[in-house]
Amino acid sequence: MREFSLPALYEVPADGNLTDIVRRNAAQHPDVAVIARKVGGSWQDVTATTFLAEVHTAAKGLIAAGVQPGDRVGLMSRTRYEWTLLDFAIWSAGAVTVPVYETSSPEQVQWILGDSGATACVVESQAHAAAIESVRDGLPALKHVWQIDGGGVDELGRLGQDVTDETVEERGSFAKADDPATIVYTSGTTGRPKGCVLTHRSFFAECGNIVERLRPLFRTGECSVLLFLPLAHVFGRLVQIAPMMAPIKLGTVPDIKDLTDELAAFRPTLILGVPRVFEKVYNSARAKAQADGKGKIFDKAADTAIAYSKALDTPSGPSFGLKIKHKTFDKLVYSKLRAVLGGRGEYAISGGAPLGERLGHFFRGIGFTVLEGYGLTESCAATAFNPWDRQKIGTVGQPLPGSVVRIADDGEVLLHGEHLFKEYWNNPGATAEALADGWFHTGDIGTLDEDGYLRITGRKKEIIVTAGGKNVAPAVIEDRIRAHALVAECMVVGDGRPFVGALVTIDEEFLGRWCSDHGKPAGSTAASLSEDPDLLAAIQAAIDDGNAAVSKAESVRKFRILSSQFTEESGHLTPSLKLKRNVVAKDYAHEVEAIYAK
Repeated sequence: MREFSLPALYEVPADGNLTDIVRRNAAQHPDVAVIARKVGGSWQDVTATTFLAEVHTAAKGLIAAGVQPGDRVGLMSRTRYEWTLLDFAIWSAGAVTVPVYETSSPEQVQWILGDSGATACVVESQAHAAAIESVRDGLPALKHVWQIDGGGVDELGRLGQDVTDETVEERGSFAKADDPATIVYTSGTTGRPKGCVLTHRSFFAECGNIVERLRPLFRTGECSVLLFLPLAHVFGRLVQIAPMMAPIKLGTVPDIKDLTDELAAFRPTLILGVPRVFEKVYNSARAKAQADGKGKIFDKAADTAIAYSKALDTPSGPSFGLKIKHKTFDKLVYSKLRAVLGGRGEYAISGGAPLGERLGHFFRGIGFTVLEGYGLTESCAATAFNPWDRQKIGTVGQPLPGSVVRIADDGEVLLHGEHLFKEYWNNPGATAEALADGWFHTGDIGTLDEDGYLRITGRKKEIIVTAGGKNVAPAVIEDRIRAHALVAECMVVGDGRPFVGALVTIDEEFLGRWCSDHGKPAGSTAASLSEDPDLLAAIQAAIDDGNAAVSKAESVRKFRILSSQFTEESGHLTPSLKLKRNVVAKDYAHEVEAIYAK
């Protein structure tokens, strides 16, 4: 058994709650832009004073509508200014926010709002309102539904006209540090999603210590962050609350398709995203270079960036010759890539899945360092992350200051700290199992090095045991294979089988470009090309790259290209884009059998 901890850098106020943040910002930084919103196609700054006033106006409406202290209020919307406004308004009314993914089905909406006992809900669109209406008979506690696109925020303002400022101040002070702030329902890779109760203390300990440890990235009046992750996911909430605590300016992007344009317009100094975002940046840049006849130059620049980054970790550093090559490619390639990311940023924080060492070195080598972290809903997002000044690429960093990471005898990662969740809502059995012996059992397998840097090597429940008795952690090889531009998703199979295989789906965005470059008919699909020698060779190259990360016994021997995609709509991905392995295995059982057919 091995464990590592760091002292806390932030002290959680015992009698405070998250509404203190917006009040403090208005008092100490009244004219600082703490958030920005799109108005008429342009970004408009919102000062701390204005934001507090708008939060209180919405809170008054909730109070007037009958929302009581401790009530649960649903919030179903894409990532936008109103989400953040209403989150703080719900807390200012003394209530608890229950996020609902805007892509949720009526059945999922009914489960989350019903299980949490939500008395009110704010939705974004008419489609969301219709989804709730279709299951309204199964939600007896639900009394109010407001629609953002239907003027719901203005309606709350009118409702609360007679509520006094003193009432809001009183309600906003109702919750204490150990009271629930939100109930975040886990993605549910198996079974019903569990409601994870995160307290005000959880977010204070999480965000306060992150801001202090990464203080150069959170300079008030200088730094900014662009949020494009779903706020129903705990990582999105971290990206919302930490900038408010600093405070630095926060911008939101409802549609990921607009991200490139908004990065150029908003020009954030800090980006927080998931590996797929950074993979897309790399793959898009490489594909564009190839289309322009500059593929070889890009590949040399990428190799130079990786070599330069690796050399930074050696005692002697980059050689003189490597520095010259790096400087040349900085003018030709790297500066253009940084411009795609907004042109002002030097750092990003990545979580949700492994980034991969090659990509980590590539981005640091171009002058845009991606700090990898690790966490779960139950740990209020990051429970470990790489410090800005002591990064170890390939690890997910050191424990959150004030917390402890322990590796159990069987390799499971155990956690302890103020940032952890309080309980699973209405599920004492699952709570007792997860928090056995006072430690949160993550279900992940990992190792700690001598400096306390954590590596995640797999999931306990996802370990594949081949017929030969070899234990295989699929995450390592899947992440490497998925990094290929043509690969959308990859799922390793082989439990009880003679060797390891893989199911692969094709990234439709890059398939068209690949077809054009390789002389394939326009409009070709993964189904029509599933036996195409060139496509099979390209995917085999991705498989070979993945195999390079594991032993021969763990390597993928055969694969199948699927004609369809793993999506949330198909039921194969969770809202946070995790694979539902049991569903995929069931629905594609015939493809798995084909891998092992003689």
